[in-house]
Amino acid sequence: MISLRDVQTIQKKWGDNLVELGKLKGDFDACKKESKLMIDSLYGFDNGEVLFKPTKAKDQQFRLTFEGAQSYFIGGNQHFSEDNGFALQPWTNVRFENASVILNEKSAIAMGNYFFTQVDGSEVKVEYTFGYFADKQGQLKINLHHSSLPFN
Repeated sequence: MISLRDVQTIQKKWGDNLVELGKLKGDFDACKKESKLMIDSLYGFDNGEVLFKPTKAKDQQFRLTFEGAQSYFIGGNQHFSEDNGFALQPWTNVRFENASVILNEKSAIAMGNYFFTQVDGSEVKVEYTFGYFADKQGQLKINLHHSSLPFN
């Protein structure tokens, strides 16, 4: 059974990885290598389909491939020209506040707000729904990532 602690652990890893990517902003090769490690360890692209709808994507808002997700995080991909590299803001912290989490034997869904801390200390609030599943090794992976800015 997937536990709330399992979900909170992968959420923390996701936020920590995003912050680390931002620290590599000036070295695209390092960003590419680190983002591959992040996506491979946290997302289930190697186990089937991942539904990925990032916050700041308008023209190609649905990213169903590893390439599309990586481009969103670090930019630099001509096939996704709108991407500036969300992870390269940079952010100094990411904090999840789950409104609710549905736990099942081999899957979980979490919905709430996450807060991205900018260099000046201010936070950007973003709404999310993440889906998780236990892979063949029992590791929790993301197979649904939907985030958006709050209604204005």
